[in-house]
Amino acid sequence: MTKLPLPFAVTAFLLLAGCNSQPDQPQVIDTNPDPMASTLANAAPVELPPAIKADKTMRCKDGSLAYVTFFQGDKQAVIRTEKDGTPTTLKGAEAGKPLTAEGGWSMTGNTDSVEIKVPGKGNLSCHA
Repeated sequence: MTKLPLPFAVTAFLLLAGCNSQPDQPQVIDTNPDPMASTLANAAPVELPPAIKADKTMRCKDGSLAYVTFFQGDKQAVIRTEKDGTPTTLKGAEAGKPLTAEGGWSMTGNTDSVEIKVPGKGNLSCHA
């Protein structure tokens, strides 16, 4: 068995002691500031669109069909009077109040039955 000379052992100890002299300190690699940091910090909170609650095909009293998509929160619905027709988005300020859209559209009701005022067709009473 060979013995290490004392100066070599002390040198090895000092070299190893120098390793990891700053534990738990993050290493900064990128010193460029984020140009949008202050804009993002001061931005208003983003409101996500509501999730779909139900998508119903409803039979109306006049024999026609209404395709209604209800959204969570009961403040928005999308109505189509034809299967591939143009969708009309109706919105309301509060849940339980009539949903309205430009052009005279309005709707009241729930996922089981609705009363829809359609421009040019009058009032439709529809149920799922």
